[in-house]
Amino acid sequence: MVGVALTEETLADLALSRSSLDRVALERRRPDVLGELLGDARTWVVEVRGDRMQVTPGTAAPHGAGDDRSADDAATDDSLRLVLRAPEPADRDGLGLHLGRDTDGTAYVGIVTRGADGDADPAEDGWLTLRQAGEALAARDAGIFTTALALANWHATHRFCPRCGAPTVPVQAGWVRRCEREGSEHYPRTDPAVIMSVVDPDGRLLLGRGAQWPEGRFSVLAGFVEPGESFEAAVAREVAEEVGVTVDDVRYLGDQPWPFPSSVMIGFEATTRETALTIDPVEMAEARWVSRDEYRDLLRSGTIRTPSGISIAKRIIEHWLGQTVESVVPPGTGTAF
Repeated sequence: MVGVALTEETLADLALSRSSLDRVALERRRPDVLGELLGDARTWVVEVRGDRMQVTPGTAAPHGAGDDRSADDAATDDSLRLVLRAPEPADRDGLGLHLGRDTDGTAYVGIVTRGADGDADPAEDGWLTLRQAGEALAARDAGIFTTALALANWHATHRFCPRCGAPTVPVQAGWVRRCEREGSEHYPRTDPAVIMSVVDPDGRLLLGRGAQWPEGRFSVLAGFVEPGESFEAAVAREVAEEVGVTVDDVRYLGDQPWPFPSSVMIGFEATTRETALTIDPVEMAEARWVSRDEYRDLLRSGTIRTPSGISIAKRIIEHWLGQTVESVVPPGTGTAF
């Protein structure tokens, strides 16, 4: 796994940025690579049903022969693991995704058995969403879930050619769709979005509540990058548009994929000398400055809820706070959204 150089200002070990498989992109070009892999009993298969994958407690062995996880993927009592199995004949009828190979050369194939529209039965044993399972998965499995879900979401919404409207078919082991009429190729879509802490001269953090969010749900500001725009420019524009504040300095913190349905979140911290807020009512229900002590008190009282554990928003807030949310409010108290 290749990563950026870490500094004291960089967020390490983001929940969805821990993929450990080699994506073997050149291998996808072989015309029948999925057929070869599904004909090999050594291949691991994972199923995608709607927005869910099946998991099992981390201490249990996966379905199939043996456990090839590396030492840094070792299970703990409170961890989860994806259910892996050997290929089955019916897999050839589903949408196949070549997800990559591990350090031992073992291949992993995702099979989308239902459309990526959330139609899996939540009552089915062990079938969880990425939001539910992502933080408890080790690096390999978190990467598999994130990649497979992103690809499944893309396939579900790109069944027709944007140029001529004809049907498209998956090629290159699920990483490309080709128009059946004129042969154009179309690639998975990823929409970059910036997400940022904004801190005033007194060290207070700017929190906002989206126009459609319930009372008590606050987070840092975020927004999509527009065409022809740098990430830093997007940070400055979004802050100015949503709360009327001009930022002075923008520094990169980290990034991670966010397949809900097809984004990558690029995290920043920004500073400003302005504290007067002019809120865009279309985007924001309210915004407020909070000191670290005020934020801790709001968490303890249940007045405010923090973003979920897999989100980069939570990590950005903790980076500013200087401690984890769980060290302020124990898990299970209902403070996350």
